[in-house]
Amino acid sequence: MRLSDVDQLFVPDAVAVFGASEQADSLGATVFRNLLAGGFKGQAYAINPKYQEVQGRPCWPHLAALDKHVDLALIATPAETVPGILDQCGGFGVRAAVVHSAGFAENDARGLVLQERMVEAARRNRIRVLGPNCLGIMRPSNGLNAAFGPELARDGRVALVSQSGAVCSAMLDWAGPRRLGYSAVVSLGAAADVDFGDILDYLALDPKTQSILLYVEGIRDARRFMSGLRAAARLKPVVVVKAGRHPAGSRAALSHTGAWVGSSEVFSAAMERSGAVQVRRLWQLFAAAQVFGAGRRLTGNRIAIITNGGGPGVLAADRAVERGLTLAKLGDTTRAALEAALPKHWSHNNPVDVIGDAGEDRYQAAVEACIADENVDGVLVLLVPVADCGDPTASAEVVIAAAKKTKKPLLTCWMGQASVAEAHRLFSEAGVPHFESPEVAVDAMSYLAEHNRNQKLLVQSPGPLSQQSAPDVEGARLIIESVMAEGRKTLGTIEAKAILSAFRVPTTQAVLARSPNEALMAAEALGFPVVMKINSPDLEHKSDVDGVRLGLNDAQTIRRAYTDLTDRAAKLRPEARIEGVTVEHMVPARAARELMVGVARDPVFGPVISFGAGGTDMELMLDRALGLPPLNSFIIQTMIAHTRVARLMGAYSNKPPMNRQALARILQRVSEMVCELPEIIGMEVNPLIGNDLEVIAVDARIRVDYRPPQQSLYGHMSIHPYPQHLIEHVPLPDGTDLTIRPIRPEDAEMEQAFVRGLSEQTKYFRFMQAIKELSPEMLVRFTQIDYDREMALIGVIAEDGSELQVGVARYMTRPGGDTCEFAIVVADKVRSRGIGSRLMRSLMQNARAKGLRIMEGEVLTANTRMLALMKSLGFRIETDRNDPSVKLVTKVL
Repeated sequence: MRLSDVDQLFVPDAVAVFGASEQADSLGATVFRNLLAGGFKGQAYAINPKYQEVQGRPCWPHLAALDKHVDLALIATPAETVPGILDQCGGFGVRAAVVHSAGFAENDARGLVLQERMVEAARRNRIRVLGPNCLGIMRPSNGLNAAFGPELARDGRVALVSQSGAVCSAMLDWAGPRRLGYSAVVSLGAAADVDFGDILDYLALDPKTQSILLYVEGIRDARRFMSGLRAAARLKPVVVVKAGRHPAGSRAALSHTGAWVGSSEVFSAAMERSGAVQVRRLWQLFAAAQVFGAGRRLTGNRIAIITNGGGPGVLAADRAVERGLTLAKLGDTTRAALEAALPKHWSHNNPVDVIGDAGEDRYQAAVEACIADENVDGVLVLLVPVADCGDPTASAEVVIAAAKKTKKPLLTCWMGQASVAEAHRLFSEAGVPHFESPEVAVDAMSYLAEHNRNQKLLVQSPGPLSQQSAPDVEGARLIIESVMAEGRKTLGTIEAKAILSAFRVPTTQAVLARSPNEALMAAEALGFPVVMKINSPDLEHKSDVDGVRLGLNDAQTIRRAYTDLTDRAAKLRPEARIEGVTVEHMVPARAARELMVGVARDPVFGPVISFGAGGTDMELMLDRALGLPPLNSFIIQTMIAHTRVARLMGAYSNKPPMNRQALARILQRVSEMVCELPEIIGMEVNPLIGNDLEVIAVDARIRVDYRPPQQSLYGHMSIHPYPQHLIEHVPLPDGTDLTIRPIRPEDAEMEQAFVRGLSEQTKYFRFMQAIKELSPEMLVRFTQIDYDREMALIGVIAEDGSELQVGVARYMTRPGGDTCEFAIVVADKVRSRGIGSRLMRSLMQNARAKGLRIMEGEVLTANTRMLALMKSLGFRIETDRNDPSVKLVTKVL
């Protein structure tokens, strides 16, 4: 089962270059020349009706004349000819193409029409197209240089995917002297068809790729991008640099790629949630390429710094603190080893200063001692070539030898040029990351720590809606529908609080008063002291008209406050509709913290939840953290920790600590609200008052809009939440209660035990190969799924107070189509109880609801039980023409 259909871009056996030319400076000549010069291991054909021979190779006018199978077409002809060439390719079974040509949507309206025609031709002929206006693609291990840029990259383990051909060229040029190799280099260009998500799907399971670098200008399809990114980041490090973080850059990126750019803050939140590492500068991407290309990982953030100069050590230590790294506290054994090997006046601390005259012996002792220390997660070694220091090359050799003996990251910085050039060369050959300054080296180490931290966010999979005090989703939806039926897009205070209450968010009761007498009656009913607030659907913030009065304690004050509030609002905002005031009981100010929770709709990534300091000065304080829903407790606590107001939640100045559990519950409820109510496009709960006993929403504003009719329930989100509506409880014929539900990451241990418990024959029937258990990569891939494009339904029964998995059925959608591939397996000990049939019916129902039309699978001919099940479910069964031992089963859903 695979998620990618762009394989022929990377592993073609035969390539045809349309527009291959003898004109030395032409695009077609460059593409064909690079293909030949790269040493491509397959067949290369030139296609151009103007020539009979190109660059010493035969040239054909079209594919019909060639009459040979072609996997990949490289198109370097004028833009207006491209749709016709794709039609030609479709007739001869070509399944992938790279369009190097420019002159499409990046030019003008006519170019946009041409690009649309190109995409239509590609889809009509079932061809995946990279480009247009792209540098191309490289696959060094196959000798494939399908690009018009520089010479073929060195073979390596790092993949580079970029929306800019210029950035690809720069990265390739930079990598040369550092001996950094690439498993693949992909220039997306306009990404009219093949986009980040498609390439990431391939690279995630590519055995030649160890880490992935992305240069991103804009995102066209956030769900597809996040799906591919999260799938890849689960299995290997992904590093992203984002251009267009400021308005000028955003406009340039939009004109360059035609993709939406979105908020830079939201993009950063998305990267954290995806498990990827974001860097801010291109040179930082170079640093990340080195450190992740070395294949070492940090398991914590404690580092040791070894230096022969105090200044560089201090610079590195300062930068480590700034980047969230911790200077490791060296253990007693490490200190004893250092005391024995170093002069008496060494630093006696971390950074470990081995003194300016240190030679290779001191470096060897210091590095080996720090690497062996269990308190140290990574080591940074610095050398300054001062006059009386030892041989920098000899010191480099002992560090390289030590690096080979450990799995911990070991980074180096031999400062200078001529005197350390040989050491730099040795580090490059040995694959030991080396950097030109201490700060850059520390940054590189911090990327490893950030990767480790973001991986914890990646595996978070919020479960179903809260089962205790479940929210009234339908009631909240009816309130929103009634508001929109009146032609309004902004909910009043009472309506907004009703929505919050429906999702069990504690709020202060608000009573609408349309006269001073009504305000007085409301205050008497609620009890003094009270708060009065102006009520108008046209005022974004009540503070704009000084529209709040606090701590009102008597009848006369209530009457005066009503008149003052309404008159002042009418004077300052005469166009606003004033509907009276709301009266609320005053929340006690004892030990109170003012907080804020907000929801906004990003044009790229959809709903985003913000949390931070509240009150009237929140916009000035700029203290907030962002998170992409769905949230769970771990993600929520991470968001809270990112804010400055988090420091005020502990005990201080005789104030008891705030009830953070109550705050976390509210953020969880807001997340559920955003998931289940796609009509909400904006919300501000401010202030949210918290103390040691409770957290309560004092004021709220909600904006809504119509959901596009074709949008699915969770189509507004870039991360698909847990599909709780698919949970089923089914009684089996023997009386056993079977629960069918989507798989979760926390089911990994149960899934592994389930596979281990299968008989050897059942394992072979399921995986078509002999296995003992799921590899770590397979286990991640099977349990941490993207519910938008795949589904895994497990069947569990209760046993000894816990769940026991007895079966699993899953499908994966084939990219770009309406077809999915399925697989199913049931535990041997529960056969013939109808579990397989029930799982398959639920799986087919889910696929049908997703709009999939065809379900396909492969079953071994010897697996007669499975074939009988497929027949009973109405699948068509045929023998595979290429392999008689396999039956192809298909059902139109």
